[in-house]
Amino acid sequence: MKHVRWAFLCSLCIVSCSLSAQDPWIVRTDQPLQGNYYGITSANGQIGLLSSRNPLQVDKVVIGGLYDIYGTVRVNNYFPNINPLDIELRVDGEKIGKSNISAYTQQMNFRNAVFSGTFDYADKVSVTYSTMALRHMPYGFMTDVTVVAKADCQLQVLNQHRAPEALCDPQGYISYIDNKANPFTEQYPSYCLMTTTALSPGGRHQLAATTAFMFPGEEAVGTPYPIIHRDNRGVGRHTMEFARNMAAGDTLHFCLVGSIIASNVVPDTRNEAERLTVYQLLEGYERILSRHNKAWDELWQSDIIIEGDAQAQQDIHSMLYHLYAFFREGNPFGCSPMGLSGLGYAGHVFWDSETWMFPVLLLMQPDLAREMLQYRSERLPMAMNNAYMHGYKGAMFPWESADSGQEETSPHAMYPSLEQHVSGDIAIACWQYYQLTQDKQWLHDIGYPILRSTADFWVSRIEDNGDIICVTGADEWNSNSFGGKQVNNDAFTIGVAKTNLQYATKAAKALGEQADAAWQTTADKLRLKNIDGDIIASHDGYHGEVTKQASVALLAYPLQMITDKQAILHNLEYYIATVPEQKTPAMSKSIYATLYARLDMPDKALYWWRDSYLPNLNPPFRVVAEFNGGTNPYFITGAGGTLQALLFGFAGLDITDKGLKQTYKPVLPDEWTALTIRRKGQKDIRLTK
Repeated sequence: MKHVRWAFLCSLCIVSCSLSAQDPWIVRTDQPLQGNYYGITSANGQIGLLSSRNPLQVDKVVIGGLYDIYGTVRVNNYFPNINPLDIELRVDGEKIGKSNISAYTQQMNFRNAVFSGTFDYADKVSVTYSTMALRHMPYGFMTDVTVVAKADCQLQVLNQHRAPEALCDPQGYISYIDNKANPFTEQYPSYCLMTTTALSPGGRHQLAATTAFMFPGEEAVGTPYPIIHRDNRGVGRHTMEFARNMAAGDTLHFCLVGSIIASNVVPDTRNEAERLTVYQLLEGYERILSRHNKAWDELWQSDIIIEGDAQAQQDIHSMLYHLYAFFREGNPFGCSPMGLSGLGYAGHVFWDSETWMFPVLLLMQPDLAREMLQYRSERLPMAMNNAYMHGYKGAMFPWESADSGQEETSPHAMYPSLEQHVSGDIAIACWQYYQLTQDKQWLHDIGYPILRSTADFWVSRIEDNGDIICVTGADEWNSNSFGGKQVNNDAFTIGVAKTNLQYATKAAKALGEQADAAWQTTADKLRLKNIDGDIIASHDGYHGEVTKQASVALLAYPLQMITDKQAILHNLEYYIATVPEQKTPAMSKSIYATLYARLDMPDKALYWWRDSYLPNLNPPFRVVAEFNGGTNPYFITGAGGTLQALLFGFAGLDITDKGLKQTYKPVLPDEWTALTIRRKGQKDIRLTK
């Protein structure tokens, strides 16, 4: 029945998404106004622009690493930001909107992170537009608009800034700037800048967003149309506008360029937002596009190519795109499970980052992977303070982390301080980075201090008899006989702690330092417990209850503490039977796919690989939610798991002390003719039947 249910769900998802599966790079809808709409994000690793079904608008602007106290949970969260990307067109005085347009299409191009749309208005104009977060400028964006007149008409163009009610003290400004660089002429270009400033909800940060109109091909004259500023649009709203009389056949090409920045980056936000916007005006349209596209060209030198399944290829490009788009060079802010797609999970950084996203980036974009660990390294002192406050030594990283590195989970959640495997997850990622790069200087400066401090934590945390008392594991549904989530001897926590201690010892040896003997002594005390035969108990007192997600399975991958194939299979099938169809996180199923591939069972591997994301897709752009029926995409944690199944399952790759190896037999499903792993600067790994 499970296979039948899956097929039904997949067919529903494919029909509801209303798109062409043939293009490997572009996901498209011809009916953005029909049915449910879940936006897709143009992001550059620093800001995310979530698409809207309304033409020429952006639904949300997300700034990575920007937090303040917001809402009722009393912790630092992402919060609604100024939205400066609202463009409105009026033709002969009538506002163009979703109720009066036709031939409306939208699409996302993963190749260059450009979201675009087209539509017609009556028999008067045709409009094409695109929006992008500029990859080469972390706080920059651009919307590119072309209007073709089909009849004589007057066109009005308005750019509106919107400051949501959550922000405090919004202020609007307009500046007219003349470029008098040439003293020998009285003809010089002039520009108009519109800026909104506001305070974050708790007053911790100042925000500023600036926009300006740019006219490609006419940069030398600046703004060829008079710009009118209107500040009477309501609290937190103001516009700049221009008009043009168009004859049939005329074309107007204009862009809205701009920047949004906060005081966590620069203290003088208004001036900096305006300076960055002026910089774009001076660079001009062609150079902006060239630099943006070049940056994405470099990222896509690392790619995963599936032959024989066009839809799977498009989906893989979507997953890789979002992973690349939610990180960037020079930005060690960490990544939440929803990345830059929205405010989900409050923008907090969980173990998702190191366990689910990191391994893929490590292979495909090691520079971005290094930034993830830099984020943790900079917050190591707070992790050490956290351990001290709980009565332990070493470093105890928080379950939910924001900018400071302190615990950011609401105390009403009760159990955050018990999900301590996160400290080991971070340490394991550090050793994986060293395994792949063999960068001893990095290990000395960044990796080993984390490995050493987390190992010290486990030594102080683990009982003399090897028990780990009172923790919450990867399976957050686990419970004790009293109904609480605190259990003893959670299997995954044991596995993570033991691996962390062993890797710290290896790291010391690699650096020629003396390892603390207590690390190995403590590791030797840790023992997994069995329920029956080779079935490992999820935790003390576990007897087959329902589980939320993969936990014991993680002992086989990625920890590789279970290596016997029969034991892996028995535990895999035992625990799969305890997981419900609904509310199961996407990454659990990708672990099943990885393990079945390593067991040389391609049919089951393909089934679970597809099940790891297909039932979770939301229309119209196939954005991945956390679970079947979820409505808070984009869930980059799940995408990371699905990609791991390709790399470490089907392709048979493994990260070892000797670097990347093809340890396992590659497995290709019958539907695929070839699988190619392309890594920048490395020889392609190509697998065929």
